[in-house]
Amino acid sequence: MSQKDRPTEKDMPMILISKPIFKKPEERRSKSRFPIERELRYKVLRDHRVVEVGTGKTLNMSSAGVAFRADHDLTAGTLVELSISWPVLLDDNCPVRLVAFGRLLRSRAGVCACTIDKYEFRTQARVMQTLPARTDTIFQRWADSLLRERVRGSVVQASAS
Repeated sequence: MSQKDRPTEKDMPMILISKPIFKKPEERRSKSRFPIERELRYKVLRDHRVVEVGTGKTLNMSSAGVAFRADHDLTAGTLVELSISWPVLLDDNCPVRLVAFGRLLRSRAGVCACTIDKYEFRTQARVMQTLPARTDTIFQRWADSLLRERVRGSVVQASAS
């Protein structure tokens, strides 16, 4: 295909949600972050128990992590589940939430950053309901699999010694 026949940007349909926050030269992140403000709910897991729940708003997101504002600082290093309202309806009709599982990297002045290690999309009810905190079995299974991987890695290292 010659340069003349190659499609240009003008020829291609494009959907643009938001421009990425461009990386600074000293940036260590490997993924671009996109500014997006969405409502979220979070659960913090410690010692295989949900120890804290709350609400907040996302500040920016990438495929590898989320920065969000919470009511107060959260403990770095703990496992977290974020349930984020998604800006697009499924089949133009059904609200969706992005449920992400990760680890809190840092928290200062209510601004938190966490990894996205696993995620899934879930449909949600049209009306937000305040429900009592409950233990999410998917969150528990994910945390347990991390623990098993860590133990498995320790056993392999010990047997190699």
